[in-house]
Amino acid sequence: MFAVGPGVVIKERKKRSTKRVKALFFVAALWVGILSPVWGVNVTFGSGVNEFEISFVEIGDAGNGDDDTGYGGVGYHYQMGQYEVSEDMITKANAEGGLGVTQVGRGARKPTTGISWNEAARFVNWLNTSQGHQAAYRFATQPGDSGYDANEDILLWDSAEAWQLDGENLYRHKDAQYFLPSEDEWYKAAYYDGGLGIYYDYPTGSDMIPVATVGSMVAGEAVYSSSVVFPTGPANIDNAGGLSLYETMGQGGNAWEWGESAFTAPNNVAGESRVVRGGSWSLTSGSLRSSGRTNSNPTNENNVVGFRVASIPEPSGVLMVLIGGASLLLGRNRR
Repeated sequence: MFAVGPGVVIKERKKRSTKRVKALFFVAALWVGILSPVWGVNVTFGSGVNEFEISFVEIGDAGNGDDDTGYGGVGYHYQMGQYEVSEDMITKANAEGGLGVTQVGRGARKPTTGISWNEAARFVNWLNTSQGHQAAYRFATQPGDSGYDANEDILLWDSAEAWQLDGENLYRHKDAQYFLPSEDEWYKAAYYDGGLGIYYDYPTGSDMIPVATVGSMVAGEAVYSSSVVFPTGPANIDNAGGLSLYETMGQGGNAWEWGESAFTAPNNVAGESRVVRGGSWSLTSGSLRSSGRTNSNPTNENNVVGFRVASIPEPSGVLMVLIGGASLLLGRNRR
């Protein structure tokens, strides 16, 4: 038997503590980088008769590069609304928040259209503030204010408050949990294959033109006009064709969708035209392609343009426990 001095014992204990700290930080990093697909959830907004859910899917594979068109690279995990925002969601948010957002009125499960970019931003702000989060977009007036106008242009955030992930974005606040998807966020969710590291031409996970439909949930189909199919309007948001590889629906066809981004980067002019992508029920397959890109003034209310919501959730309770435990052990180890 060999005698072990107290200094050796202390050193060994420090080694063990350090290993535990490293292990906890590794698990925390693993949660953020790999296990984050558990973020994909249904989130409830409103209350009582005005309650509704938005379904989000995880967009992983952080750090992917741009397509050869120059779009789609995103350096972080985020969520995308699985479906377009429906008329029912707007109606209930108006009732709860006094937003005064206008829309066409085709039916509760139809995608909201006839809604301007500014009005979509008002809806997104309410999603945030109704749950105690920071508003994404800065407006001069708020619902209930004298002179309130749901369709007024936003103001820019200053650099200290603005979104900085993947570059400064003066439209979006850095602490917002819900927001309109940037062009890169939208494009990646529609066209990217994270497994193969490639982009497809259509948001049905294929370079083949989707099969036209007036409404379905069949892989490889989309709601648009062809030589044999002539939709007279958009399908319900959950019946708008096959899914993308990230399981979003209707990013090709059904309704055009507002993007957060200015048509000409960067996002530094409040009233600049915003990008619109995805095509609609009234157009042919060319508008569904990854190269299909147009724009509109943020005050315009076009009856074929709607939107969907994106999100970066707050860190989960599990992650906070892991980080907290690691910090506690690190403090003990230092002592």
